[in-house]
Amino acid sequence: MIDIVSPGTYTYGSLVLGGVLRDRGHDIKITRKLESRGESVLLSLFSTLQLLDPKIRDFVAERGNVCVGGPVSLCPEMVLGELNPKAVVSGEGEDIVAPLVENGPEGLAGVAYRHQGEIIKSPPEPVGSLDHILPLIPDDLGQQNVRGANVYIETHRGCLGSCTFCQVPRFFGRSIRSRSIENIVDEVKEMKRLGVKRVAISGGTGSLFGYRNKINREAFVEMIRSLSQILGKRNLSVPDMRVDLVDETVLEAVRDYTIGWVFFGLESGSDRILRAMRKGVTVEDNLRAVELAKSLGVKVGGSFIVGYPGETREDFEETMSFVEESMLDDVFVSIAEPIPGTPLSAQVLDMPKDVLALYQEHQGEYQALRLSEAEARCFELMLQGEGCKPVPRALSQDLYNAYLDESRGQGRDIKRVIELLEKYRDVLPH
Repeated sequence: MIDIVSPGTYTYGSLVLGGVLRDRGHDIKITRKLESRGESVLLSLFSTLQLLDPKIRDFVAERGNVCVGGPVSLCPEMVLGELNPKAVVSGEGEDIVAPLVENGPEGLAGVAYRHQGEIIKSPPEPVGSLDHILPLIPDDLGQQNVRGANVYIETHRGCLGSCTFCQVPRFFGRSIRSRSIENIVDEVKEMKRLGVKRVAISGGTGSLFGYRNKINREAFVEMIRSLSQILGKRNLSVPDMRVDLVDETVLEAVRDYTIGWVFFGLESGSDRILRAMRKGVTVEDNLRAVELAKSLGVKVGGSFIVGYPGETREDFEETMSFVEESMLDDVFVSIAEPIPGTPLSAQVLDMPKDVLALYQEHQGEYQALRLSEAEARCFELMLQGEGCKPVPRALSQDLYNAYLDESRGQGRDIKRVIELLEKYRDVLPH
């Protein structure tokens, strides 16, 4: 028996690999719990913080026959150093998962492992086709809730963007590879048959589905219309979009065939910071996309990053003003996190800590709360977002405390990530 362990959340990749091994004739069990009785274990990890989780560390140590994969494996030396698994899959796993569990890691592309104390690794190779057999769908997938969906499915891989903080183009490349609509439809039909009700489409930017030198609007519309006919529009979402990759056709399809929301990675109201992030868009582009979506009856959520290296108080004030002007239906705020393998991680490691907002003591309005400057900006922008919605929500003490706890928690977690990066600075990809 082979166990696939996806702690806390069933990742889409774990379901796909389960399907590959099932059709290979293996007895497969997939679980969100840190437990296993299998002869081999595949551990799917998506967050750097999972490498520091003592329960995950103990699980790998106790089992001894664990192979690790997922986005966290872009720096396999870090995974090997923190968890000491049997092997790490540092790229796409569909083509190599079966030989890995059947014969071991030797000679496989995109696999790292220790041999006589030395780390052996080879560069990953992309899979030939993203069309795959049906994933392994656990009985309780329909009970999972990830941002309102039971599961995020993948329609394509790759991203055209060069955002400094994003791992997607470093993991999957900048060429867009799409699945066929037929393959996606078959998968969603099977998921619905097995109890899945709500599906979200991922891939970085939904409108890149079918991309070949230009946005393939026809393919995108046909794809979400087909899925809407299976699930109903109330159960389908295409959340993540770049503002420079939407137009009236794309947004009208989101309105007509999904829950009617789009989430833009707006990141900042400062053109200077957007350039530093290599977003490839301007504040004016962001505002234009928000206004277009609203004019077509699409609700808009926006994500923002604060505490980015070099962000001044003036830059942050411009972001506050943008949130006030745009009147977003929802606002998500994150402190800049240096994900291993991204340009941001290299930038953070090259800077003295005392110039990073995360390590500066906040001296402003929230000084009594003993926050770092990055935490204070996160907290302040969360509060601003609530007050600038089309229908503002009353700021209760519970909501105030929840945002305060979230801001502190983000600051604490990112400091732990930076400490881990410092430990492996000599082997991190740039």
